[in-house]
Amino acid sequence: MAAIDEVCAFLKEVGTYYLATTDGDQPRVRPFGTAHIFEGKLYIQTGKSKDVSKQIEANPKFEICGFKGEWVRITGRLVEDPREEAQQSMLDAYPSLQKMYAVGDGNTVVYYIEDGEATFSSFTAAPRTVKF
Repeated sequence: MAAIDEVCAFLKEVGTYYLATTDGDQPRVRPFGTAHIFEGKLYIQTGKSKDVSKQIEANPKFEICGFKGEWVRITGRLVEDPREEAQQSMLDAYPSLQKMYAVGDGNTVVYYIEDGEATFSSFTAAPRTVKF
């Protein structure tokens, strides 16, 4: 399994993971639930009007943490993809989002992970890091 597929599958299996950004010098963490591969890149989604989007715009570095007996920490940079086909792909993958978001609505925003690095850890094995 390719690294990006492994990371995406882990996040989907976890269901809810936590995304950390910064707001000036203050860390901010919140639950997220989207993980989708489009055109060979791992994407997440949120609303453009939310503080998290403004924080990503100011500093695209992030960390994600998800836990399911073992845990993953993912770092890299989040890059906005403004294309409608990227938004549509995410909304197709997560139909429940269509109650709140629509392609081209000015609020739907999707980001892909650039220079991604994921470290899988557990209490019973040495950490393992993959890049994608």
